[in-house]
Amino acid sequence: MNKFAFKMNIYSMKNKVQRQLEIRKIIQTGTVHSQDELLAALKGKGFDLTQATLSRDLKVLQVAKVPHPVRGYVYTMPENGQGMSKAEQIRVNYLADGFKDLQFSGNLAVLRTLPGYASSIAAVIDQTNSWEILGTVAGDDTILIIQREGISKKDLMEALIKIMPKLREKL
Repeated sequence: MNKFAFKMNIYSMKNKVQRQLEIRKIIQTGTVHSQDELLAALKGKGFDLTQATLSRDLKVLQVAKVPHPVRGYVYTMPENGQGMSKAEQIRVNYLADGFKDLQFSGNLAVLRTLPGYASSIAAVIDQTNSWEILGTVAGDDTILIIQREGISKKDLMEALIKIMPKLREKL
């Protein structure tokens, strides 16, 4: 691969991540009911894409359509923690008590915990399949979180808060 092709590939990956983040933001408003409407909104924000590209993005993001009382059907994003029982939600929030701090370096984050908490927290993070997080590696009191290219610190923190809402008061 020559340098130009490599740079174009890196640019298109960044553009893809930015586009998919914007799709998530638009859909989370809860008012988008068609691909045409979503495509127009994306083009209005400066993204140049085709209907086929949008369809692939919706599939990757696991976007679904749900009934809406006024608009017929609207797009929705799968939410982290959805389908968890109350007991599981309490356990996940309890794990946040073991949180100590979070630091960043590039697309890596290091989450420090009290001894013994890291593997449980990492398992919960991995189980949610959060779009922003590629995966984790856990020790006894430290978790390495690998975030997708183009994901900001704020995006990662919001993803972690969706997984463990009690983290909001600690971050």
